[in-house]
Amino acid sequence: MKLTRVNDDAATTLHEVGCVLLQPDELAQECGLQLADLTALAPTWNQLPRDAYLRDGGRYRSRLHSCFIHDRSGLQQVPHRAHWQPTEYNALHGGMERWFDPMTAAVVQAPVWTRLLSGLAELVSRARPTSRWYIEAHQFRIDTAEGIGRPTPEGAHRDGVDYVAVILVNRFNVRGGETRVFEAEGTSGVRFTMTAPWTTLLLDDAKVIHESTPIQNDGPDGVRDTLVITFREQGFQAPGA
Repeated sequence: MKLTRVNDDAATTLHEVGCVLLQPDELAQECGLQLADLTALAPTWNQLPRDAYLRDGGRYRSRLHSCFIHDRSGLQQVPHRAHWQPTEYNALHGGMERWFDPMTAAVVQAPVWTRLLSGLAELVSRARPTSRWYIEAHQFRIDTAEGIGRPTPEGAHRDGVDYVAVILVNRFNVRGGETRVFEAEGTSGVRFTMTAPWTTLLLDDAKVIHESTPIQNDGPDGVRDTLVITFREQGFQAPGA
């Protein structure tokens, strides 16, 4: 597996390889937005509440979560709902409804937010044509206040969706946090560390598994902020669905 573009097209690469890495300017171009407008959202990561559902006993993760639908009429936010995954995809936190606080109006009502989600939905639709995507968005902060922070405490995993976007928002005074992507049915993989804000990794969830390694202090107040957006064609994941 290589992070090499097929025909220099992100959607083709995502379809054929299973992952593609967008540099910040490429994300902006794909979504028709200005990076400065995205950067204006970054301070909202400073107000995320603690994740109360961590089963490893840690207090290193903060989080907000909201859900949307994108179809031919555009992007619409849906009534707030629990985040749920089956245990086959998340052995640590699967099988329970996790009611995280919703993302704030300052984020979801910003025009740049609509352009970001719509642009990514249109990109993954080129990889897999569909008329409607069920989208979950997660603002994450992993901190090093207790020495170690784990971006993916469940380990290498799939998410039970069709596509995943992992967007680096901020990385400050930390070591580690290496991103690892491996073939779900094979042995090939890639490893790299995202450092530039708004670098974006797109994943075909059926083809690859992924994880990020723990982070440690490299100075005071170390944090790693990400935005994770998932796209699923067959509705939101829910018990019994």
